[in-house]
Amino acid sequence: MSFKIAIDGPSSSGKSTLAKRVAKELDFVYIDTGAMYRAMGYYFLNNNLDLNDIDVVNDNVNDVSIEINYIDGVQHVLLNGEDISSVIRKEEVGNAGSVISTYQVVREKLVEMQQEMAKVQSVVMDGRDIGTVVLPDADVKIYLNADCHERAIRRHKELLEKGITKTLEDVEKDLAERDYRDMNRKNSPLKKADDAIEIDSTSLEIEEVVEKVLNIVREKQGE
Repeated sequence: MSFKIAIDGPSSSGKSTLAKRVAKELDFVYIDTGAMYRAMGYYFLNNNLDLNDIDVVNDNVNDVSIEINYIDGVQHVLLNGEDISSVIRKEEVGNAGSVISTYQVVREKLVEMQQEMAKVQSVVMDGRDIGTVVLPDADVKIYLNADCHERAIRRHKELLEKGITKTLEDVEKDLAERDYRDMNRKNSPLKKADDAIEIDSTSLEIEEVVEKVLNIVREKQGE
């Protein structure tokens, strides 16, 4: 029987890093839902389709096929059979993914795919609405949060390491805008599930957060 772990939280709170580490420790499969929305956003960007036109989104969403495969332990995201893993972490693709995720037709398509993945294997899944919409029956639900300024510092460091020059102020502004958009969208807004355990990672190292989650999982598995 599969065991499901849902990790939600705002952008750059450390969800993906945490989910990957926990999945590795438990030998579970990590499902990167954010990568799936980024892939969808990339499809529209790459084909010069208007992300802000609901009719365009409705007309094209079913032309998209997304797969997540692991080769030698490394995640590969396939869009209609093409490996796009190297491009979906770009800032403009992330923003496109955030916009495209506001459409109900997109969410329904990807949520169905994510739920099917979780039926056949033990998974760790991270995103914005995993504990509330995608896996409401998850065995463990975590809401990972952090101060916006601290998240901006983390994101700014990542961008600099990739050779992307952007001011810390602009990064923080972008995060705040994304938070507002994610929390106030009509369809599946970002929010803490009623039965989720909140962890504030502002002043914690990733190892400390991982251990907290592993202890929660161990306790649940021991019931």
